[in-house]
Amino acid sequence: MVALTYVAVAAAAVSGAFAAPAACAASDPPNFEFGPHNLARRQDYNQNYKTGGNVNFSPSNNGYSVSFSGAGDFVVGKGWRQGSARNITFTGNTSRSSGTVLVSVYGWTRNPLVEYYVQEWTSDGKGSAQGQKLGTFTSDGGTYEIWKHQQVNQPSIAGTSTFWQYISNRVDKKADGSTITMANHFAAWAKAGLNLGSHDYQVLATEGWGNAGGNSKYTLQG
Repeated sequence: MVALTYVAVAAAAVSGAFAAPAACAASDPPNFEFGPHNLARRQDYNQNYKTGGNVNFSPSNNGYSVSFSGAGDFVVGKGWRQGSARNITFTGNTSRSSGTVLVSVYGWTRNPLVEYYVQEWTSDGKGSAQGQKLGTFTSDGGTYEIWKHQQVNQPSIAGTSTFWQYISNRVDKKADGSTITMANHFAAWAKAGLNLGSHDYQVLATEGWGNAGGNSKYTLQG
């Protein structure tokens, strides 16, 4: 639901209502690391958006932790400056004491401007899922609802804009981790007439609003 983003190394230089991912600084870690089968792009992007309340976000090389109380709308997480149809495996957990909290793969595309979610766990069963339900599909052992919703004159990575949200909402929630095959979600959205543009950032994120309280801790691969 929230669009403003910050990269840790560039946050001090960002002004105005939005921020695009910044280029790697000379001191940044290499963009790639060897995996068991191939050369994989390492996580190189920190999402850290907060509007109020107490939100303590701690990113690591391959994950993040966050504790929060009395929180307004926030989105924090770890991922990649450029999204793709990658497989994302994550382990960890989230607990919630108040407000609405969700765990998702969260990202944006440009041309068209789209904000998207693959919601793995939501405290209220819906999270950001609203608007029009377009059907269901199965992926990675779970059933997902497909939703689309138009945001009118709302903050985005391109400033205040009107854009679509595409949402996969997992029916059988998984707060403790799973593998998300992003290609399956992109294909299901395309089949439903929901087209993506050029990928901007993509993160595993914890989001909360409505005086949210709780904590998350996750390690991810992908």
